[in-house]
Amino acid sequence: MIEAIDSQQIDDFLSKNAGKKVVAVQGLGFVGAVMSLVCANGISEEYAVIGVDLPTEEAITKINALNNGEFPIASSDPKVQEYFEKSRQKSNFLATHNTYAYKKADVIIIDINLDVAKVSDEEKELQSYDVSLSGFKKAIQSIGEVCKLNVLILVETTVPPGTCQFVVKPIIEEEFEKRGLSFDGFIGHSYERVMPGPKYIDSIQNFYRVYSGVDERSADRVESFLKTIIRTDEYPLTRLSNTHATEMAKVLENSFRAMNISFIQEWSNYAEEAGVNLYEVIQAIRMRPTHKNIMMPGLGVGGYCLTKDPLLASWSKQTLFKSNDPLTNSEKAVQVNDQMPLRAFEIIEENTPEGLAGKDILVLGVSYLNDVGDTRYTPVELLSRKLLRSKANLSLHDPFLGYWEELERAVETNFGKMLERDYDLIVVSTAHSAYRNNAQLVDYIRSKKNLFVLDCWGVFSLDELILIKENNRVKVIGRGDI
Repeated sequence: MIEAIDSQQIDDFLSKNAGKKVVAVQGLGFVGAVMSLVCANGISEEYAVIGVDLPTEEAITKINALNNGEFPIASSDPKVQEYFEKSRQKSNFLATHNTYAYKKADVIIIDINLDVAKVSDEEKELQSYDVSLSGFKKAIQSIGEVCKLNVLILVETTVPPGTCQFVVKPIIEEEFEKRGLSFDGFIGHSYERVMPGPKYIDSIQNFYRVYSGVDERSADRVESFLKTIIRTDEYPLTRLSNTHATEMAKVLENSFRAMNISFIQEWSNYAEEAGVNLYEVIQAIRMRPTHKNIMMPGLGVGGYCLTKDPLLASWSKQTLFKSNDPLTNSEKAVQVNDQMPLRAFEIIEENTPEGLAGKDILVLGVSYLNDVGDTRYTPVELLSRKLLRSKANLSLHDPFLGYWEELERAVETNFGKMLERDYDLIVVSTAHSAYRNNAQLVDYIRSKKNLFVLDCWGVFSLDELILIKENNRVKVIGRGDI
């Protein structure tokens, strides 16, 4: 049910916050919702913050929750609830779907999705992809239709390089022209590095930022604003020469990480064949300062960024900058990462020669990332769909999620309840802290015979693996010594 926030309610909210500059955050997803809290709890300035989302059923549920004292995103970071409670006490945060908020804002932060449409087969073989800017353009238009003359529009969304200059700026100028005005505001770009998990808030407020503007005056305005919400004395800002540069920085940053992961996949397979513990190999390599960020083996890549950002960059190169050559290696990294869960399924098949039909499988973790309740593009989805197509019976557990939207399946959050049943296989598919050093889980496995356990993330310690192997079989992705 829509609990409409009308223009008068927004005016009333602003009256209670008289004298404060107004920040509107467009988008109340994993980035925008927490960005709103950070702005509402600024370092050196007190803002009145209005979070704005679309009037969809999902967004309305989120808006209502925020206005009724319930933060809608599960998090292991205690600061999230702390900051939310502070904003409630100060009454300086309001959520709405009413774009009237943009008319009142001194700063508008754009934190909306810009998706890549990937066409893949059932095995996640990438056939083609495209980037549609239509939804993004409409969002920018909704700002330009009503915003102030001297507003700061700050794009945090991960966008194809060229977007601020070739898309955002022309749309804003066109909308002002329709209003019989000349745009005299500021447009900047400062990409988010939000990390949902135990450092959710700190990944915004206590972390390094890169920023730019479409011109120097815009960059100056972005700098001034960021200094009010980020601890720049400890985490200095980095200014780049233009928005093309900062936009490229974000997609290059994530493309590097995606390629790092795809690179380790074939070495993971190699280690398994050669009887090597790749985890100890990588730990030894990480002692070298130049190689500290080499990735560990795992089930696969998920989340909103790494699964698409290399493609955003390649699309930009070909579409906005008219190149005939794609970013071949970056595109290949996405392909490899999308198909990584097939290796886990292959290991399961190899260890169940009698077939998977009718097997009872406990899947521990459905989120794409440890200690986060987020199933967007989770690698657990491909593995689960493969298991379901093989007629296996899945029992799903995740401490942060009670329902898996993409699979339309209930997820149990009570760990003890999951251990009241018998299983043929157990798959540790997300490296949640709850599964590490978990004596209850190890004791349960030890009490069984002939279970097959697949650890996709190296969650079990060597001592635990020795105990598990007494009566059962176990495999760890990236370990050929087990």
